[in-house]
Amino acid sequence: MRLAILATEEQKNEIITKKIVEKETTLVFIKNIFEIKNYSEFDAFFLLTEMVPSLEPEAVGGKPVVINSVINTLESAELPSNFSRTIGWPGFLKREIWEIASNSKTATEELFGRLGWGAVFVKDEPGFVAARILSMIINEAYFTIGESVSTINEIDLAMKYGTNYPLGPFEWEAVIGIENIYLLLKKLSDTNNRYAIAPLLEEKFKEFTRSQLQ
Repeated sequence: MRLAILATEEQKNEIITKKIVEKETTLVFIKNIFEIKNYSEFDAFFLLTEMVPSLEPEAVGGKPVVINSVINTLESAELPSNFSRTIGWPGFLKREIWEIASNSKTATEELFGRLGWGAVFVKDEPGFVAARILSMIINEAYFTIGESVSTINEIDLAMKYGTNYPLGPFEWEAVIGIENIYLLLKKLSDTNNRYAIAPLLEEKFKEFTRSQLQ
C-alpha cells in the first residue's frame, strides 16, 4: 500500500511513531500537493496541513482522502463521498485512536484496518469530541484565572493529579496553540452560548494576533 501524506514537519514526526500492520506500506511525505505527479500511484491520501489546496475529486479516482479539518465539516465544504476529516492538531496524530467523520465509513474503516491504526467514527460536527472537550476545559481554566480562584500552575497540577490527565489545561494550550483553541470556541459559540469565550482567553488571542503582525 502506498500513501501520500501532505504534512508539516511536526505532523510527520507524530505519524512516523505509529506502527503499521500491513507490510510493504510506503508513506510518501510531501510539502506541496503539486509534488504528486501521478495520483494513480497512491492508494490513499492524507492531507493534514491547515491550508489544504484545492484537489479535484476526479484526480484521485475515488480513493480515500483524509483531511485535517477540525472546524469545517465535510457537509459545509460540500466534499465528495471519498473524503473524511480528522483532528490534525499538534499531539493528536500520534494518538492510538483517531476521531474520524467520514462520507464513506466502509472504505475509511478498511484503510485504517490495513494500517492498524485505531479509528472511532463520529458525527460530522465542528470540533469532533476530544477537541471540543479540551477547548472547553482550557476555556474554563481561563475563567478560573480571571476570577482569581487559582493560578496557572495550580490548575495544571490539579488536573493532572486530581483527574489523571496527561497534561493540564494550560500545558495543553501550549501544545495545541491558542489560535486553534480560540477559533474552535468562536465557531461553537456562534450557535451555543455554553462555548462563550473567557475574557482572558480572548485577550491572549488578541495579543497572539498582534504578535503575528509584527
